[in-house]
Amino acid sequence: MSFLQGQVSNDTRRLAENRSLLAAFLSPQGRVLALMQLLPHSSGVIAILPRELVSPTMEALRKFVLRAKVKIEDAGALLSVAGVHGSSRLQPEKDGYIEKDGIGVAAVNGDPGRYWVIGAAEKLAEHGVDAAPSDVEHVEQAWRLADIRAGLPQIYLATREAFVAQMLNLDLLDGISFSKGCYTGQEIIARTQHLGRIKRRLYRLQLPLGEWSVGQALRLKDGRAGRLTEVIRNTDGYEALAVLNMDASTGAADGNPRDGESALARAPDDAPVAAAGLPLPYAL
Repeated sequence: MSFLQGQVSNDTRRLAENRSLLAAFLSPQGRVLALMQLLPHSSGVIAILPRELVSPTMEALRKFVLRAKVKIEDAGALLSVAGVHGSSRLQPEKDGYIEKDGIGVAAVNGDPGRYWVIGAAEKLAEHGVDAAPSDVEHVEQAWRLADIRAGLPQIYLATREAFVAQMLNLDLLDGISFSKGCYTGQEIIARTQHLGRIKRRLYRLQLPLGEWSVGQALRLKDGRAGRLTEVIRNTDGYEALAVLNMDASTGAADGNPRDGESALARAPDDAPVAAAGLPLPYAL
């Protein structure tokens, strides 16, 4: 925990309270390299993040190990992880974590009724959890859609280093500690917060039918512009999360972005999108 305390945005000492934590791993420039759900597993701190980011995140973290007594490895060969909707046989309190009979269960950040379940595949099966369902794509899509509706961001290779933490609403999701002390990228995050330079936020949108992908730039009819961070098909088109400028008059970033702004978020030249805003379960 002490190693991660100097590397991620949340206060890892809170893991000792048997709770899970949402945290960002940042570049020295304050850009989000990965979002992790941290669990205080008996084998060590487990970080849940997209498979495509496991290798580059481990490689980046290892650069900071130096003389620290810590081992960073891919636990996928020993442990399986599954997302469970609804009640669980092992059900922690809000944002809590419990572990019993080789199974760890963590509440999803602020989203009641969803849980991460982690353990050996055979142990999960004993508890009625299929870690490798035949319809894995459908299961993953349903989980990501639930993340969108909960306003929970995710980072993929296409959006790695594109945003500072506040653009992803991490300060509103208990994903940043402003009192824990120094960590990589902390200076930019603190400056963005305290100097009022949060110019972009994460919004939930309903998009029309079309070709949409994570990382895609878009400009809305109201003048706001930004990039998609998550997009999933629903019955009426696509639901998405997008980082957009808060003020339509700043739809195009200038050539010299300030702290908290990203040149990647410049308005594209494409036609504006007729997107409808959808509510988030928390206030911006």
